[in-house]
Amino acid sequence: MLSTTSPVGDYNLKPLTFASRAGGWLFRQRTWLPLPLVAALLLIPPPQGTPASLPLAGAVVVVLGEIIRLWAVLHIGAISRTRSDRLGPLVASGPFAYVRNPLYLGNILLWTGFAIAARLAWLAPVVALLLALEYHAIVRWEEQLLTTRIGEPYAQYMREVPRWLPSFAATGAAPTPAVFSWRQTLFSERGTLIAIAAGFLLLWLKARF
Repeated sequence: MLSTTSPVGDYNLKPLTFASRAGGWLFRQRTWLPLPLVAALLLIPPPQGTPASLPLAGAVVVVLGEIIRLWAVLHIGAISRTRSDRLGPLVASGPFAYVRNPLYLGNILLWTGFAIAARLAWLAPVVALLLALEYHAIVRWEEQLLTTRIGEPYAQYMREVPRWLPSFAATGAAPTPAVFSWRQTLFSERGTLIAIAAGFLLLWLKARF
């Protein structure tokens, strides 16, 4: 729980709003929240006459989402896996120089791609919208927490780098070296990579049976 009086730079820790508290709860529960989406992808039959190219198109979107995640983890490291409010230091290198939430954008692409790969193209925008709403609430919580903890440097970062739509004109967009090695990155991201492989295996079994 944040104190309401402890100063951080020129900032005071303010009580979290209801929306921010909801975002914090969603952040801590985000491991199991996608389970209804998993059930929908596996149990809903695809419509008759769906294009045979949808699984390939979905796989391309999934790969794109994971590339974005890998690039982000290369710069932020294992802190991306935390379920607590230990959000770590300000990271403004790599994809974080162009958009503030590349990991969440990668997640949205991953799940949207799986909806397409499941030949449920109608479900893809629904998935994207639901995840966008969830992550928007989480991001509002993170922003309030980081502003109170880091102060003006994070406030300046928010002014210069957009929340969702990447801007290559951002002040901090100059190329910067990765902080972590690819070995560390792949180790940190192993859970997501395994989940992706398992997801495609389950979709293949669904199509077979």
